[in-house]
Amino acid sequence: MTQCRSFLCCYFTAPPCVERTCIMSKGTVVLAYSGGLDTSCILVWLKEQGYNVIAYLANIGQDEDFEAARKKAESLGAKKVFIEDLRSQFVEDFIWPAVQANAVYEDRYPLGTAVARPCIAHRQVEIARREGAQFVSHGATGKGNDQIRFELTCYALYPEVKVSLLFHFLQPYSEIEMYNIRFLSILYLPIFSNSKHGIPVPVTPRSHAPADLYLMTKNPEDSPNEPDVLEIEFKNGVPVRVTNVKESTSKDTPLDIFSYLNEIGGKHGVGRIDIVENRFIGMKSRGIYETPGGTVLLKAHLDIETFTMDKEVRRIKQGLGIRFSELVYNGFWDSPECDFVRHCIAKSQENVEGKVQLSVFKGQVYILGRESSKSLYNEELVSMDVQGDYDPCDASGFIRINAVRLAARES
Repeated sequence: MTQCRSFLCCYFTAPPCVERTCIMSKGTVVLAYSGGLDTSCILVWLKEQGYNVIAYLANIGQDEDFEAARKKAESLGAKKVFIEDLRSQFVEDFIWPAVQANAVYEDRYPLGTAVARPCIAHRQVEIARREGAQFVSHGATGKGNDQIRFELTCYALYPEVKVSLLFHFLQPYSEIEMYNIRFLSILYLPIFSNSKHGIPVPVTPRSHAPADLYLMTKNPEDSPNEPDVLEIEFKNGVPVRVTNVKESTSKDTPLDIFSYLNEIGGKHGVGRIDIVENRFIGMKSRGIYETPGGTVLLKAHLDIETFTMDKEVRRIKQGLGIRFSELVYNGFWDSPECDFVRHCIAKSQENVEGKVQLSVFKGQVYILGRESSKSLYNEELVSMDVQGDYDPCDASGFIRINAVRLAARES
């Protein structure tokens, strides 16, 4: 089972297989370390082969005992351990651009895991450069998307670095020896896991996910019987304040805003999806995701954007959002084309400001209303009772011109 947890999303997928190559030279390795079995095995093996291992743990909002993981890494022989709090950076530099883009892959997946990977890899590269490391490593598997996301980011930011995949260094060994290594590791490693969360994900697409699989969201059937009404204020397409209307409480820093939306969305069971998606390498995989705060924000942002953005600009921007989602999903956050698309999207957001009121209730987000000083909505112009500057007679010519092509098709 592959599992990713951050405060943007949580997901589980069925376990893929692993490909292997060999690290030929010794040096210093910065290992993206989770405290779990795979990265602990990697740490021990690299240490035994003579490498200096620097363990790096990224706090992107997951519920983890980082000090326990630090002690474990040190006990296994890590030369240094870095625990980096990336939560604010994750929200401001990665989640907010995704919100501006209305980033959703294949119409359903809000890219929670995909935007977390470059955030983690950015700091890993910083540490590798600072510590003079020749290698970086991670625990991603050989058939998933995460290995691509980690490695493309590392190569983009640190071209001379060498990247080692999960068990790359075991290539000279037989399958039996590999399992022996893993078994021996189980015997003497203090396992850092939680049996409650060690839930197998059904491989068959028709099987229902276990009810206790979800970590961030309540079952909507068990959620409160009263909605939470929120007002989210946007400026330049990013949230600057969220207010609970009934409780009169507000949050106005990026991290607090997103954490609070996760809390409210999770309480009401918002943001669960069960999909079969197309991985970059070509195969289809089943993914079960939870993105409570992100789902609330995407609904609100889409509403205020439509309210304040010119129709033709939004049409172009919508295409850019789809392209952005594909680039991020496929691991190209640090590519020149993704940088270009991000700048275009940011430009489109200059007038996207205002407030959206919404209700969060029983797994759903309902838009209640919106207001903005940059609104392009003209109540008098669209009214059926007031003519204003619009002459209904003009519509006849407009319709006839557009009908020429349709009539020609049948003639």
